[in-house]
Amino acid sequence: MTDYNKYAPLLEKVEKPGRYIGNEFGSEIPNPETADLRICFCFPDTYEIGMSNLGMKILQNCFNQSGYISCERSYMPWTDMRSQLIENDVPLYALESGDPINAFDIVAFTLQYELCYTNVLQMLSLGKIPLLSSQRGESDPIIIAGGPCAYNPEPVADFIDIFSIGEGEEALLELTDLINNCKKQGASREEILYKASQLKGFYVPSLYTVEYNQDGTIKSFTPNKAGVPATVKKRIISDLDKVRFPRKCAVPFLETVHDRVMLEVFRGCIRGCRFCQAGMIYRPYREKSPAVLNADAYESVQNTGYPEISLTSLSISDYTHLRELIDSLLSWTDDKKVNLSLPSMRIDNFYEELLEKVSSVRKSGLTFAPEAGTQRLRDVINKNITEEEILTAMEKAFGMGRNSLKLYFMNGLPTETDADICGIAQLGQNIVNTYYSSKRGGKGGVNVTISVSCFVPKPFTPFQWEPQDSLEELERKQQLLKSEIKTKKISYKYHDARVSRIEAVFARGDRRLCKAMLEAFNQGLMLDGWDEFFSYDKWMSVFEQSGIDPAFYANRRFDIDEILPWDFIDIGVTKKFMKLEYQKSLQAQTTPDCRTKCSGCGASALCDGKCICDGGVSNG
Repeated sequence: MTDYNKYAPLLEKVEKPGRYIGNEFGSEIPNPETADLRICFCFPDTYEIGMSNLGMKILQNCFNQSGYISCERSYMPWTDMRSQLIENDVPLYALESGDPINAFDIVAFTLQYELCYTNVLQMLSLGKIPLLSSQRGESDPIIIAGGPCAYNPEPVADFIDIFSIGEGEEALLELTDLINNCKKQGASREEILYKASQLKGFYVPSLYTVEYNQDGTIKSFTPNKAGVPATVKKRIISDLDKVRFPRKCAVPFLETVHDRVMLEVFRGCIRGCRFCQAGMIYRPYREKSPAVLNADAYESVQNTGYPEISLTSLSISDYTHLRELIDSLLSWTDDKKVNLSLPSMRIDNFYEELLEKVSSVRKSGLTFAPEAGTQRLRDVINKNITEEEILTAMEKAFGMGRNSLKLYFMNGLPTETDADICGIAQLGQNIVNTYYSSKRGGKGGVNVTISVSCFVPKPFTPFQWEPQDSLEELERKQQLLKSEIKTKKISYKYHDARVSRIEAVFARGDRRLCKAMLEAFNQGLMLDGWDEFFSYDKWMSVFEQSGIDPAFYANRRFDIDEILPWDFIDIGVTKKFMKLEYQKSLQAQTTPDCRTKCSGCGASALCDGKCICDGGVSNG
């Protein structure tokens, strides 16, 4: 472990030195001096957020169990530590060894959120690594990136050497094996990147050329070297029971966003919400067995001492063995006083029996996501729930003594009208009315929190062609909803529309935005996901200085047949299916979930032609 005496003068001057010292309980890595390959896994946000990311824990565990890799961690420093690093000319370092990140063979980033892009550049600069891929030499680390934002890698294409598209547990070990062998053979950086492009699931931006039409749309996107694939296909894990899960991991000294065991129950989604990127890019649906999940949970609690287990997935109530899993967990968590939490549930799959069981450990508020306030708009987005189902679910919750509910909605959805916005307030009022007319008899009080985010069109969704509302229109709708809420029983929260607009620019952006990213770095932008640092005016200045019109990406309706910046990536779900879903949305026509009827999205081909959502038996 690191001798942090050399960093003591810096750590004495920062607010939370625990972010930068490593040595947490359970923190283990192979000896860096005997490893064939060294990786520094960087999370482009603060320690408290990065330590809550399950994907980073899974992949670090995969690397460190490989037998030849030593994988360490680094996080975006807060401004006080950043200043200390710069003033003392100390490079950003990895927590485990204290070595500067530029001493590693590979520096890997996970891209979870578009507003973390500036942090990637900040971390490279603090680590004394050239920002541009084209400026890196043979002694510089190879920079790789993955995560949900990598499904449109173009806005940061100039800064990343290799993108990992899809799930990384198997794919990244293939890449590291290739890089390790290439280094032993004395291969050049250029040779390594070319060979990496031959592996399924990896994109090397420098090996592709983009040409544009006069109107700014993409004219062509083509490989610039023979043998480089025109299409990059995402990677998935077919059998989740065989995937590595970190049953022992570092327990942070500081309070983090998720201070608990996070149990990944399944991947993918059987639903088809037309705004939801995760529901499309993570298809097909695959489950872990209850026995494996129970073992994961038990050993994780034993090794970490966490008093809570959170079942994580896109919609936990869709898990086909949920009752069996809950029973298995409660067989030992009750005795150990370990809490269980179900963070996300679909209202139409409201398991009263399960809720009662989980309540035997801890009674907490419930969270649901109707997303839209009227039936018409819920049909447009393919939410497939009715107001009757919503109110019936609420009545059951109230009957079991629950009186705190949080409901998630969006504004600015395609085809939305003022009537749809007013419908959110009316639905909230109907829920309050249901509470006072339920069998609780009006005893006590009810609190309904309505949280409303702004619609952001995302790649690989049926709404990827749709424009975002103008900033002024989003803000007008926010105030309209506020004026429609007539009771103090409803708490209203809404996201900053300015943040959502910048998110939309980079969500649908192309490679020309790299110029804006570089300008943002030069202007000192960082930590944009934090309210105290985000500056819409500075971003407008960045776009102006870069000659970029943000409305071209955020507020333009993309032509249904134009080449999209992410079209070269194959996620399994076909563009034909996306177009069909888009057309159905404009007619407010719904599509059933995958269990009810296979809609032929194409994702089943990723698993040898089988849909795994029903035990590996095809629905279609």
